[in-house]
Amino acid sequence: MIEKKQTQKVLEEENSEKKAVFLSYLELNKYIKNKDEKTSKNNIVNILDNMKDFKFNMLIVHVRPFSDAIYNSDIYPISETVKNNNKAPNYDVLDYIIQEAKKRNIEVHAWINPYRISNDTDITKISKDNPAYNLIDTDAVEIVEEKGIFYNPASEEVKNLIISGVKELVSNYEIDGIHFDDYFYPDADIDIDSYKTYIEQGGSLSLSDYRYNNILTLIKEVYSTIKEINNNIVFGISPEGNIENNYNKHYLDVKKILSEEGYIDYIMPQIYFGFLNEVKPFTKTVEEWNDMIKVDNIKIIPALAFYKVGEYDKYAKSGCNEWIENNDIIANQILESRELSNYHGFALFRYDYIFDEDKYNNTTLEEIENLKDVLNNN
Repeated sequence: MIEKKQTQKVLEEENSEKKAVFLSYLELNKYIKNKDEKTSKNNIVNILDNMKDFKFNMLIVHVRPFSDAIYNSDIYPISETVKNNNKAPNYDVLDYIIQEAKKRNIEVHAWINPYRISNDTDITKISKDNPAYNLIDTDAVEIVEEKGIFYNPASEEVKNLIISGVKELVSNYEIDGIHFDDYFYPDADIDIDSYKTYIEQGGSLSLSDYRYNNILTLIKEVYSTIKEINNNIVFGISPEGNIENNYNKHYLDVKKILSEEGYIDYIMPQIYFGFLNEVKPFTKTVEEWNDMIKVDNIKIIPALAFYKVGEYDKYAKSGCNEWIENNDIIANQILESRELSNYHGFALFRYDYIFDEDKYNNTTLEEIENLKDVLNNN
């Protein structure tokens, strides 16, 4: 295995390096859903205690996975991920997470899926209190076969809805950041009718440029909305690690948002590749992301694939067994990332693969020990 690099950077203080963990809706389903108040609160405390013990200092929590909210919202219905026997919890889950995280000096970043409404294609399951309900049968909401139901990124109404949701969050909660993931364009046909209308009304952009512009506009307006309310709250996105796919599949112009001010504070590319990945080797890929940053105040926080520990990596070609044969990949990726000129931390996907023993395999415990060494010796 590649020898561990000795970092030459001296971090000014422990919290200057973001050591983040993703807590997805899957964890919420497990630790909050259908649990009474005492049990769910105890589970939240346990999650944060586990993070503190490992010296993690940033939680990226899924506050809106499906046009819903794990918090008290006037815009979105309460999320199924935090309901107890189909009823809203007796407490505000997000607020409780924030208050408990503060006690442990852990930042809370609110993770939003801006366009996903449902993984199910049955439109009748959308509740009347969901903002998507009144947009059914308009071009703002589309069913994507075998994927689910999504908001149309080309819709002005959808953009305003997303921005309103962000405004509500940053106005009412003491969060440290807003976080979007990589689900930007849900489907290649979702906005075809919108684009036809655009052309008929005199628009001249190509379909690809039209889509890039839709996403760039949303990101820029979300950024300005956040900063107008609280300049201390950061905004970051977590795009796919494959740079080309961001252009060809998600219509995210990553080079533009990393070369101009006013879009994001940090980029968290999902560099879910091993060192020996034949298609996208880790070192080359993370350096490409770092080198695209042309704005001093934009930082890189690579997202790393703890879920691949001990697993066969089917898309890595000749490197497919790397995660099985080695037990220090994550540790080495953190050490390499620390050498990047725009480095600000790392994030691990996701919580359960680190802390749920049922997900452990033959390599997990050794990988965890190597991870602890890195976290304890920065």
